[in-house]
Amino acid sequence: MMRMGIDLGGTKIELVAIDDQGKEIFRKRVPTPREYQQTLNTLAQLVNEAEQATGQQGTVGVGIPGVISPFTGLVKNANSTWINGHPLDKDLGEMLNREIRVANDANCFAVSEAVDGAAAGKGVVFGVIIGTGCGAGLAINGKVHGGGNGIGGEWGHNPLPWMTSEEFNSTECFCGNKDCIETFISGTGFVRDHNAHGGKAQTGNEIMALFAQGDQLAIDCFERYMDRLARALAHVINVLDPDAIVLGGGMSNVQEIYPRLPEKLNQYVLGSECRTPVVANLYGCSSGVRGAAWLWYNN
Repeated sequence: MMRMGIDLGGTKIELVAIDDQGKEIFRKRVPTPREYQQTLNTLAQLVNEAEQATGQQGTVGVGIPGVISPFTGLVKNANSTWINGHPLDKDLGEMLNREIRVANDANCFAVSEAVDGAAAGKGVVFGVIIGTGCGAGLAINGKVHGGGNGIGGEWGHNPLPWMTSEEFNSTECFCGNKDCIETFISGTGFVRDHNAHGGKAQTGNEIMALFAQGDQLAIDCFERYMDRLARALAHVINVLDPDAIVLGGGMSNVQEIYPRLPEKLNQYVLGSECRTPVVANLYGCSSGVRGAAWLWYNN
């Protein structure tokens, strides 16, 4: 059975088709039209092209930078604003004459890593994307857990736990609140903190290069980052106690995170002991689109 996954991003739309074993059999990427009907047409064209190229008909899952409201059936919270307020799954389904499954792209990431990625076989998987922003998704037994409000996994827009006096009321988030986790542990937050303490870095990679050279400002910045990441993840473990946490996004490529995090988590997880695996993703930038295909896992 062929499963097609589509990653509907702000600048590009990518379709990947996989077989039952997760082997990729088709892939294509095109620019995103920034208009709703044209976006629908592009999605339908990609599906038709994949089916013609493979000689198979398949299921379709779509990952979006937002969610379908369980109350209205319309897209909400998408930074690709032209799809907001539309029933994307129903409209595309009518064009392709089949059911379409749509999920938040962070949830697709979690599903991908839970089905055949870095957390394959784990029951409850919390997938974290720490890049320009900070998002997360939740997969249970290989399936998205979106929640009754459709916002399951929106952990980045809770306040940073156990804030110090220096941290409290120190950042503003695009969501309208202050001191969100995203503003501290995203790659953007990492750079912001470094420069707030006298640095001049433009990227996280620059900070980590300075860290490797023994630069004290970079060392101190990374120590603050690790402490904040541990606090943020400890909250998840205290509430959910997942079987695995998988990191994605640009900051997940910082290898220095993984050996240091277990000791830090022990400081904050209730009971002062924690063996939750925190691992890097297996599929990198392809994880979201593969997860969209796996929205039809076990179907």
